[in-house]
Amino acid sequence: MNTHALPSAFIDGEAGTTGLGIRARLERLPVHVRSIAPELRKDPAARREMMSSVDLVVLCLPDAAAREAVAMIDGLRAQGGHAPRVLDASTAFRTAPGWVYGFPEMRPEQAQAIRTATHVANPGCYPTGIIGLLHPLVAAGLVPADYPVTVNAVSGYSGGGRAMIEAHERDGGPAFELYGLSLQHKHLPEATLYSGLSRAPVFVPSVGHFPQGMIVSIPLHLDLLPKGTRGADLHAALVAHYRGSDRISVPDACASLCADTLAGTDRMELRVHVNEEHRQAVLTARLDNLGKGASGAAIQNIALMLGLETPPPV
Repeated sequence: MNTHALPSAFIDGEAGTTGLGIRARLERLPVHVRSIAPELRKDPAARREMMSSVDLVVLCLPDAAAREAVAMIDGLRAQGGHAPRVLDASTAFRTAPGWVYGFPEMRPEQAQAIRTATHVANPGCYPTGIIGLLHPLVAAGLVPADYPVTVNAVSGYSGGGRAMIEAHERDGGPAFELYGLSLQHKHLPEATLYSGLSRAPVFVPSVGHFPQGMIVSIPLHLDLLPKGTRGADLHAALVAHYRGSDRISVPDACASLCADTLAGTDRMELRVHVNEEHRQAVLTARLDNLGKGASGAAIQNIALMLGLETPPPV
């Protein structure tokens, strides 16, 4: 059992993009971050010993490796020994029973659920924007659960992991690339579930030749929403839902958006762009795919799980 004066955490996979971001942000919290020697990072015995000695394990691993790590942690608990709480940054458990989704602003009771959970799944970057926009509107009855949602999104190349980062920084491109055109992107299950949708969106992600940043956009035909719904109603519902948040804001519509404006921050901006004459609207979310979309969200969850005050957003 950990006896260190500060709460302790171990980042399993700290050398990856998300792990490095979490490690850097943890400097702002009173947390003792423990590490395994590089040559022992894949050693099961060393990892099990480390996990049994800390309060929280943060998993920044591929899905299969995350499942193995969780099995190791649950095994410690089943044996009656000390088992840490776990925050998983992979997609392995985001819709799994018994796991709490780590989006504190999603609903009023979500932060408390994260505080008390033993297993928390950190959200994906694209779903953070999708759910951030749609969940309040579906919950308010302004967007039907079976609405034929289409999501277009662009992310900086850092979201693609080390290989994509190296390719862009070495080769200079491509400038813009659509992907996921099998229409089976791994983020769709969580985006559908936590948005409250009964019909999976058509989701078309893309990557641009810039390191960090993201825009998620969702076009809506207002005449397919409940009768009389106006763009102002959508805006008001988002404002009401996120009132008091220090990380999510709902500014007025603007003529254009640059995807990397919030790079390096933990904030997200949600907007409603509307043309009432044509009865059309576009919802947009702008965030940093490595900030509120990954490491920044993890810091919120870590603070909640360890009973610490969440630091102000970067």
